[in-house]
Amino acid sequence: MDLREKAAQLPAQPGVYLYKDEHGNVLYVGKAKNLRNRVRSYFSEERLADVKTDTLLALARDIEYILVDNEKEALALENNLIKQWKPRFNVLLRDDKTYPYIKLTAERWPRVYVTRRLIKDGSTYYGPYFPGNLAHRLVDFIHRHFKIPSCKIDLTRRHSQPCLEYHIGRCHGPCVEGLANEAEYRQSVQAVRLFLEGRRRDLVDELRARMEQAAEAMEFERAAVLRDLIATLEEMEERQKMAAAEGEDTDVFGVYAEPPLVAVNVFHMRRGRVVDRREFFWEDQHEYTPSEFISALLKQYYLNQEYVPARIHVPVDFEDREALEEVLSERRGRKVEIHTPQRGPKRALLALAETNARHSFEQRFRVLKPTTQAIQEALQELLGLPEPPRRIECFDVSHIHGSDTVASLVVWEEGRMKKSDYRKFIIRTAQPGDDFAAMREVVTRRYSRLREEGKPMPSLVLVDGGVGQLHAAAEALESLGLAHQPLASIAKREEWIYVLGQEHEPIVLEPHSPVLHLIQTIRDEAHRFAITFHRARRESRIGTELDDIPGIGPKTARKLLEHFGSVERLRRATETEWAAVAGRAVARRLKEYYHGRESQPGSEVVL
Repeated sequence: MDLREKAAQLPAQPGVYLYKDEHGNVLYVGKAKNLRNRVRSYFSEERLADVKTDTLLALARDIEYILVDNEKEALALENNLIKQWKPRFNVLLRDDKTYPYIKLTAERWPRVYVTRRLIKDGSTYYGPYFPGNLAHRLVDFIHRHFKIPSCKIDLTRRHSQPCLEYHIGRCHGPCVEGLANEAEYRQSVQAVRLFLEGRRRDLVDELRARMEQAAEAMEFERAAVLRDLIATLEEMEERQKMAAAEGEDTDVFGVYAEPPLVAVNVFHMRRGRVVDRREFFWEDQHEYTPSEFISALLKQYYLNQEYVPARIHVPVDFEDREALEEVLSERRGRKVEIHTPQRGPKRALLALAETNARHSFEQRFRVLKPTTQAIQEALQELLGLPEPPRRIECFDVSHIHGSDTVASLVVWEEGRMKKSDYRKFIIRTAQPGDDFAAMREVVTRRYSRLREEGKPMPSLVLVDGGVGQLHAAAEALESLGLAHQPLASIAKREEWIYVLGQEHEPIVLEPHSPVLHLIQTIRDEAHRFAITFHRARRESRIGTELDDIPGIGPKTARKLLEHFGSVERLRRATETEWAAVAGRAVARRLKEYYHGRESQPGSEVVL
């Protein structure tokens, strides 16, 4: 039975349909009020003239369908299946990231983190927050006023001393037994809950009662701290009241397309003000239809995130707008409207978003050279750094089969590599082949010296490797009391970026991302510097031993070492193995040299 006949036999009910190729791979996912009518429309002369449809039908070998009760259910199921299968003929929201949430953990000593992924782990999540750095500012406020930490320290282990955050009054010190008062910590956690839930009036009342108790107990310093915190919270409450009267929450979508390239800008207006802007790009929209594109974009964008604004402005209307409005209204708990403004201030704002989308298109697809400041800000947003990184220090460990282990440190500062600050390290304490121990050693040596000299820490420490290397560097920083130092790693094979504390959600960037290119450039420079140092050190070892053997020159020595990996392995090899690499004459000389040295009383080969 061919596809046209299958389409004619589909039920005339709401559902989702899937086109599949000869291998069973999903090519396209769609939804319909009437499956039979929608799928049969693909075989009309008008649709067959469309290149995308014609290509889809040429590759498709089967049509599957799933029945649902109504169009709303079909819309939600379509979105889930697109997320699951990522079909090549659907519009896919690539390189997307959700806005940050604040996570309050469910530990004995709860902590707060900024995260971009919601996980069912018992923690409480608040948000989303935008602009993106708002979540980080709020967490910093929590550190300063409530002393709830964000560190990655394992609180189930015993620690001998607290980190710097405790000493500067930004943490209760739960990492060291006996420092934190459990009742006081619970009070702080409850205050954080009230603060993040927006119940600032209740929080102020609770803090005022605690202030009065402290004053009665003659704890005047503590009462003064609570008084200042109450004043800060009351000021924040007044600002929020003023802003709430200024307008509804609205998202505005601007699109600029030169198929197959498309750029989208989203303006986020909160309480009548533009608070943030986001960019998205596509490179494969060969058959670009504005209404279909906007429909797919909105479904993927809003059905995957927690917060939905009251109004959404888009450049064109689309077929399933009313069904999407109904679904989003249910998610929000209040009415959501999707408009295409035609005149007035709303149309002017839509035009501004479209102008910005065109500018983004030019920057991405024509210029492709964003400014250093733009890359720094993007990296700050991506890794959740407190500020745009001015200085990045990157480590790499190098050896051959565990021999002659060395490490390198390279520095990127304000847009360029700073070679005068590069450093080389000979690994002293780690066992041969133990890359994690080598990383712990080099990070410890670097930053203990930096601390002794009173020099500032870098904006970001970057290590070459995966989660194991990341944790090794984190252990070293923790041992120095630098647990809050921003730290990330980049894994060679997948080019995934791991951020300490968010290892379960690695950052995967598009290959053309300027941020990924910057991190790769720094990582590759660290690797190059380490390899160069390792080779120099290895060749030095060749000179100290193999140069003493008559008839073996530098090229032969290098050839032998590259094959055996180290002088020690070379020494332990047999004459047959030497001959297989460098010939019988060289093998004979090596045998004479090593056997002659072993026959000398008290002789010892020094490496």
